[in-house]
Amino acid sequence: MAIQLKSARVERWPVAGSFVISRGATDHVDVVVAEIEGDGAAGRGEGTPVYYLGEDAASCRDQILLAAGHVAGMGAAEARAAVQEIMAPGAARNALDCALWDLEARQRGLRLWQLAGCDGAPTARTTAFTISLGSPGAMAEQAATAEADGYHLLKIKLTGEDDRLRVAGVRKGAPNARLIVDANESWGQVDILEEAEALADMGVEMIEQPVPVGADALLDPIYASIPFVADESCQTAADIARIGAFYDGVNIKLDKAGGLTEALRIADAADAAGLAIMVGCMLSTSLAIAPAFVLAQRARWVDLDGPALLERDREGGFEYREGRIGPPVG
Repeated sequence: MAIQLKSARVERWPVAGSFVISRGATDHVDVVVAEIEGDGAAGRGEGTPVYYLGEDAASCRDQILLAAGHVAGMGAAEARAAVQEIMAPGAARNALDCALWDLEARQRGLRLWQLAGCDGAPTARTTAFTISLGSPGAMAEQAATAEADGYHLLKIKLTGEDDRLRVAGVRKGAPNARLIVDANESWGQVDILEEAEALADMGVEMIEQPVPVGADALLDPIYASIPFVADESCQTAADIARIGAFYDGVNIKLDKAGGLTEALRIADAADAAGLAIMVGCMLSTSLAIAPAFVLAQRARWVDLDGPALLERDREGGFEYREGRIGPPVG
């Protein structure tokens, strides 16, 4: 069952409005798509460049083209094992790894969840919907719209400045929603315990990546009433041993992990360490969400709203209904 690369390409997808986090705003996302074929079957995978790793879509495409030459002629499973060794974690490996998972599943007549060893078919999960950065009033308006659209779990982007005002704005706009926040490494110079307890009093149930990467030990003496979840500080399974003592959970994203293969390893390591699992995503289409959705069945928090933040998605994409993400029809 020898494989070969059919295509590696960059695609641009417009964002609905503008997506704003502490590092900047964007009105589109460039993704890289790998397509692998072998013995009459084809598999596809999509990756979104990880901005804080300095990635861009064109270089990710070039990485795929280079790696494809090394694995051409292998079987899908052998090639997937090989790319873990010859490629670094990131969007390029994610696209290629997931394309190989997809191809192998199709060659063997299995669904992806079966090949991944899951106990049953994935079912709809409540997903967070991201409230991007803005004034408290603007974020209140976003929250009100999201709640009216049926989202019951909102993820609030923060900056370390006026965070309580922003959370209060979102709470005002969506009084009945569950709230989680993403501090995006911005709490290195604030009183973390005081800030965490203030947000807990406002109904926030989880804080993602409060401190900068490498400064995780700032959380060592802090015992807050709500959990801290590592995002940027946990890239691969090997990071669990280093950061596990400082966090209550980890956010697994296939792009930073470099594919479903490593993401499953991170989940196993998190389980073994007693850490809760969150499954997140970058801005992306449903092609990238499909393997993440399999992993999301193991998660306490699911944040797979990437396609919902775009102007349009791929045909046959995931359904977002009443704040839940469900498998594509068909």
